[in-house]
Amino acid sequence: MTQSLHPAAAQGFSLAAALYENVRPSYPNAMTTWLLQELNLSSHSHIVDLGAGTGKFLPYLQPISAHINAVEPIAEMLAQLADNFPDIATFQTKSEQLSFPDQTMDAVICAQSFHWFANPTALAEIYRILHPHAALGLIWNQRDCRVNWVKALADYIAPLERDTPRYHNEQWKKVFENQNLFDIVSLKVFPQQHIGTVEQVVSKRLLSTSFIAALPQDEQQHLKQQFEKIVFDYTGLRPHEEICFPYETFAYHFKKLP
Repeated sequence: MTQSLHPAAAQGFSLAAALYENVRPSYPNAMTTWLLQELNLSSHSHIVDLGAGTGKFLPYLQPISAHINAVEPIAEMLAQLADNFPDIATFQTKSEQLSFPDQTMDAVICAQSFHWFANPTALAEIYRILHPHAALGLIWNQRDCRVNWVKALADYIAPLERDTPRYHNEQWKKVFENQNLFDIVSLKVFPQQHIGTVEQVVSKRLLSTSFIAALPQDEQQHLKQQFEKIVFDYTGLRPHEEICFPYETFAYHFKKLP
């Protein structure tokens, strides 16, 4: 069974690929150590960056290995990646139709992506291409809603999500129930900060969210104003002033079962 791309991803990310590249946060520097020590990657490792988007996670893989394959189904996102990382092998395909031979990869990494294709077909494809006992790494940056203005923003946009796959609703975890392909090894959580102007790291960052990027421009501009108003009401900071947007990065290590 081949899964279709969710409309929010297909439309939102194709329209906002450049915005996504410019305003999304990076990942903690500790991710490279996590990849080396937790997933046991090395210079000999063959790695798939699955759902690679514009390549936001590639700077953490490149210092480890030159054998990286970036897979992304949306052409506009892949074009951004290819511009920024011309030496990376790219494949425009879905996670349910990977073009790699059986048991040829040492790790599959899904950074900010697995919730889009958390289905049995994709999981079986990931299993097929991995060496025995190889690693599946799932990574997500999540807004730290323990901070009051961050929680207010999350509450404001929640009604817009509808049926869009999201990390925080944990629906993606269901694919690991009643299966004998992967077992979880560990979950590590790292603090992360995104520093910049309110407009750049808050309002434009939220506009790059799939289901918001798919909205008409006039609705997006209204939302942008509301985001900036919420930040001002809580912090007194205006769009051109600097702010620190707090995140937590969740890193899951799964291993392939025999």
